[in-house]
Amino acid sequence: MKFVIPPSLKREHEELHRELAQATSEPGPVGSAARAVATLMHPHFFKEEQYALPPLGLLSTLARGVVTAEMVEVLPMTDTLKRDLAVMLEEHKAIVAALETMIAAATSAGQPEYAWFAGKLILHAQTEEEVAYPAAILIGEYVKLRLGIGKDGFVSVLR
Repeated sequence: MKFVIPPSLKREHEELHRELAQATSEPGPVGSAARAVATLMHPHFFKEEQYALPPLGLLSTLARGVVTAEMVEVLPMTDTLKRDLAVMLEEHKAIVAALETMIAAATSAGQPEYAWFAGKLILHAQTEEEVAYPAAILIGEYVKLRLGIGKDGFVSVLR
């Protein structure tokens, strides 16, 4: 079964990538700060798109009460996110610190559009921490529950 990142989230990530790429081409402190952000963000975005966001594509189906045996294939992603959540959150802290440096550089340089963009990225990280990551983990736990998969990974006969 293929799990697709919800289109709105995929478009948001693409837009953030484009805007960050534009900021990295700026000369001086703003461009330097943006490049530091990009260095931290690109590997993080890759992980999100590999295992943190695709499970969210199941939300509307699960909300309708539909659970299929094929959904078990989402579990490696949700289990990886659950296992790596502390690392993902630490990466967010480093990214936010770099974004705060970018805000200061953009403000000093009289480029408020880049300060605004950095603020938008900080909000994006908060949304992932407060909504996207917990929802993805809960999707895995819900699928396990509905399919009768125990902590040991085996299917329960008592459904």
